[in-house]
Amino acid sequence: MLVERGGEPLKGWWSLPGGVVETGETLEQAVRREVLEETGLAVTPFQIVTIFERLIPDAEGRTEYHYVLIDYLCRVTGGELRAANDASAAAWFSKQRLEDVRLTDGTLEVIEKAFNSPAPPRA
Repeated sequence: MLVERGGEPLKGWWSLPGGVVETGETLEQAVRREVLEETGLAVTPFQIVTIFERLIPDAEGRTEYHYVLIDYLCRVTGGELRAANDASAAAWFSKQRLEDVRLTDGTLEVIEKAFNSPAPPRA
């Protein structure tokens, strides 16, 4: 499941839902809140897929944005998929359909790693 970014940076690019961890919030709480805010889906995170940094330069080549990303596998527990908050679209994608969309840097690698992860635990 991916969201199309509705704002800068990278407006119009598809990525995994996510955002800022709020003060006092655990990582699990942040994952649940961000996914719900962007997609309308309630989820339970159960496994970290990867941790990486994304540095986005400005027009002069200086770092404008610096993100530390922690991507989780999650189980959907409720809700209905819809674009919300700062996402302009939200959709489920098969592996084959991933070739048809403009993905943010690193997103395809995270998805491939997730597809190769062990089967999720039963609910």
